[in-house]
Amino acid sequence: MIRIFRAPSFLAPVCGLLFVAMAAHASAKDPLPLEKLKLPKGFEIAVYSADVPNARELAIGTRGTVFAGSRRVGKVYALTDADQDGRAETVRVIVDGLQLPVGVAFHEGDLYVSAVSQILVYRNIEDHLDTPPKAEVVVSDLPGETHHGWKFIAFGPDGKLYVPIGAPCNVCDREGYAKLLRMNPDGSGREDVAYGVRNSVGFDWQPGTNALWFTENGRDLLGDDLPSDELNRVGRTGEHFGFPYCHQGDTLDPEFGEGKRCADYTAPALKLGPHVAALGMRFYDGKMFPAAYRGAAIIAQHGSWNRTQKSGYRVMTVRLDGNKVLGYEPLIEGFLENEESWGRPADVLVMPDGALLVSDDQAGAIYRVTYAAKRQ
Repeated sequence: MIRIFRAPSFLAPVCGLLFVAMAAHASAKDPLPLEKLKLPKGFEIAVYSADVPNARELAIGTRGTVFAGSRRVGKVYALTDADQDGRAETVRVIVDGLQLPVGVAFHEGDLYVSAVSQILVYRNIEDHLDTPPKAEVVVSDLPGETHHGWKFIAFGPDGKLYVPIGAPCNVCDREGYAKLLRMNPDGSGREDVAYGVRNSVGFDWQPGTNALWFTENGRDLLGDDLPSDELNRVGRTGEHFGFPYCHQGDTLDPEFGEGKRCADYTAPALKLGPHVAALGMRFYDGKMFPAAYRGAAIIAQHGSWNRTQKSGYRVMTVRLDGNKVLGYEPLIEGFLENEESWGRPADVLVMPDGALLVSDDQAGAIYRVTYAAKRQ
């Protein structure tokens, strides 16, 4: 059964103020067509909020506040579900006017936000949702190119902030780009973690091993079926994953692959499919879903933009046994119908109760996925 909720949509303007609170009022928008979505038996999906324009990366605070970055609208949102009914009744715009603030990460009470060349921090954010503090600049000298310049960010189990530096192109070979780096929370101690990463917009650390896994978007303009997007695992610091010389672990680039060997680079743990635009990923560490999902990687696939027959537009489950991939199957399908999409998944987030949130930047919504075993 699919339950559909119409989330609040009312903007309370405050003249002269940068930050705007969105209060709970009846939505005038048409309800989202959740009846078109297909999930495995026992799973249900509902709208957590339909008032988050261009919702991208998600993070959660210690008091349950859900934070969402955006790309096109330059805003960061804070969502609260005070009555804990599985639906955010209040959505606040806590940051506005930033450049592609896709990335949000919560750490020791503070909210970190990526803005292309900058990483900003908002101290003690959950104490100040109605009157957000002035941003402090953590980093201001990251590359300023906007091509793959938006950044998914996250804190690792080592307490360091991990930041991708995407290639400023479809395919090129430029020093200082196409990598993952990490730094201390104050921006010091920067260290490159992985190279040959064209553009990662999602990563997480595997429960039990603390190994870093990440999604990677393959290059364009090699046809409909090449190359595949990737799910990768970092086995050692400084590992090289092939870009721009080798794609999907076995295909040399027609321009930059001359004289190279794919065997010299780390192959993906899993090919995710051509042009699916794999973005946010998290390991499922909750207890609500069936045991088969524990420790699985859940991946939001935003969907292709120039493939003849569109691909992606879904949320996928990758079942793992340590480093070994056991299965790859859909968790949510149905955002694409007759080559037209009404939604594009961008990130996933496991909630404290085990439910899964999914952001959708096309519909401007966040969904909540739950599981309830049916009694016989």
